[in-house]
Amino acid sequence: MHKLNALLLLCLALVFAANVQAQSNSGVNNAELNGNYAFTFSGFTGNSGGSSVFGAVGRFTADGSGNITNGELDTNGVGPGAALAAQAFTGTYAIGADNRGVMTLNIPGGAKLAFAMMANGNAQFIEFDATGGVGTIGSGTMEKADTSAYNTASISGDYAFGVAGFDDANNRAAIAGRFTSNGAGALTNEAGDVNAYGTTYSMTFSSANYSVSDTSTGRGTLNFSFSIGGSPFSLNYAFYFVNAGKLFVMGTDPVSASTPLLNGVVLRQQIPAGGFSNAALNGGMVIYLTGFTFCGNGSARSSDALAGLSTTDGNGALNITFDENCGGLSNSISGLSGTYSVASNGRTSIAVANGAVAYLVSPNQAFLFSTDSSVVSGFGEPQAAMSFTNSALNGNYAGVAATPASFGVQVFSGEFAADGASPTGNMTGTEDIGASSGPVSGAAFQAAYAISSSSANGRGTMTVASGEGGNAVIYMISATAFVAVSLNDPNPAVLLFEQSATSPPPTPTLTSLTLSPATVTGGDSSTGTVTLSGPAPSGGAQVALSSSDTSVATVPSSVTVTAGATSATFTVNTSAVTASTTVTISAAYAGVTKTASLTVNPAPPPPPTLSSLTLNPSTVIGGVQSSTGQVTLSAPAPAGGATVTLSSSSGAASVPSSVFVPEGATSATFTVNTSIVLVSTSVTISASYNGTTRMASLNVLL
Repeated sequence: MHKLNALLLLCLALVFAANVQAQSNSGVNNAELNGNYAFTFSGFTGNSGGSSVFGAVGRFTADGSGNITNGELDTNGVGPGAALAAQAFTGTYAIGADNRGVMTLNIPGGAKLAFAMMANGNAQFIEFDATGGVGTIGSGTMEKADTSAYNTASISGDYAFGVAGFDDANNRAAIAGRFTSNGAGALTNEAGDVNAYGTTYSMTFSSANYSVSDTSTGRGTLNFSFSIGGSPFSLNYAFYFVNAGKLFVMGTDPVSASTPLLNGVVLRQQIPAGGFSNAALNGGMVIYLTGFTFCGNGSARSSDALAGLSTTDGNGALNITFDENCGGLSNSISGLSGTYSVASNGRTSIAVANGAVAYLVSPNQAFLFSTDSSVVSGFGEPQAAMSFTNSALNGNYAGVAATPASFGVQVFSGEFAADGASPTGNMTGTEDIGASSGPVSGAAFQAAYAISSSSANGRGTMTVASGEGGNAVIYMISATAFVAVSLNDPNPAVLLFEQSATSPPPTPTLTSLTLSPATVTGGDSSTGTVTLSGPAPSGGAQVALSSSDTSVATVPSSVTVTAGATSATFTVNTSAVTASTTVTISAAYAGVTKTASLTVNPAPPPPPTLSSLTLNPSTVIGGVQSSTGQVTLSAPAPAGGATVTLSSSSGAASVPSSVFVPEGATSATFTVNTSIVLVSTSVTISASYNGTTRMASLNVLL
């Protein structure tokens, strides 16, 4: 979504076309994206000079047939061309049979998105047109918009909000707060807290207001004027309606050292009669937060992702279990005790670990951030009142890597199916990956998982065999939603999963690898066949191949099973060997590896030739004497022996039609019989074998 010059765009387009594999974009499910949508996006733009924050909010209309109209967006970032205001756009999209889609936006600089549809008609998406360290990566959500709310009066009542982002030097900041709207543009009863690059302040508001600037697109503007630490500030935002109770907001001020680009959400507060109190936090709340900080003893800041379960008693006591990955360093904390205090307007101070501030949206639902230098910020959702086991994680889910905190994060969106099996569940799927190095479309995903109701209800582990994200810890929000954090990804993000629209076809697995023939002579070839458990997905299935000894047998690096097919063949080439050698050929796909053995034998020695034919004696009296012939081979006769054919040039001497040299022997004899002659005669006796003929003369006398 970032504006680039024309030459750079052309280069990116060429590289993108060369690197993106076929997406499942047949358009068979285009009707799933139909109507008016609002969207929000958080990410980073990179080039040879480094990377910087980038964000967008907007809206569009999808016609259910692959066309985007009535699009409008605002973007912001660092550098020329990064900021766009109320930019109109059109576009196209296509959704495949597995509910994964691709969208192209016709905006300055262009944008290519991959998205995954959810059961409620909303979608999670990523931008994946970065390559070679240049371009934009990030993620967001598209949600159905209520156009009847596109007016000033719709924003009325109490609201809470949470925004987070970075300044022009990638220092992180976050704000959480609340206000009351009179439905006429004025905001009162403001309250807020900010963690500005590691220091937390209470915000003292002097004024706040909003305006719906375009009732046809649902775009509006919002201004907060306040002071922190005695210094005055003013922040301006653009927003787009999802509905009267939800707005997507993004900062529109030029990004600088004193003004970060902050993206987030405004939600209508559900305040109990008499106001919030400690009783509003009672039970389980799943939290998920993202930050950017120094990890361990590292000298550079890294992405920080955290997910956990906060259990509160309604009286000010809490217990937190969480898992955190900071720059690839994982940390699991169980049963951490603390306290909390809820004000009537929903502001909540949390005394646990390094401390946190939250603003409640409703009971057990809040925007929150830490008060330390990591500036982890995010959201808390009420956990469903049930005992979670593997059976709860069962069905189809759309997933996304949410709110990346650096350009190094590999974002993804995809469709996944979980089988709910115990004691180990299985999840398979297909995902599209956006990375600074380049996009990947249609990557196979396979993982095993286990969910427990104790000691932290709904906490589980996921072991990833193939796909993006790495081994992870899961926290169940409900049977239709869960969050996860990778334990070993050096650039982690919070992973969000929500029930998907329909069942994606299961990702096939590799069932067999065969070689025919399984025994060859060095220098000859064999044909390998890989077979899948079901038809290959759209774009095909790329099966990786390898040989345990490439000096003896070589294979291509991979073979592709074309879309819809279940098998593919490849050639195994061999080299000459001096001794019989067994080589293991391996094939791997979607976390499954199959092997087959190929025996390569030395070439057999060349068959012997006929080296001599002798007659003894070589002079005989015809009809009275015979001669003994002997054939000699150049080497021992091969298996099965050697048959040497014989002939005579005259009836004066007769020989058998052939003589047999036994296996392993080098010679054999035969008898030459003679007849009475009227005149002495010279007879030529011939012996032939393996293309060689030898002759000897026999003198037959009167």
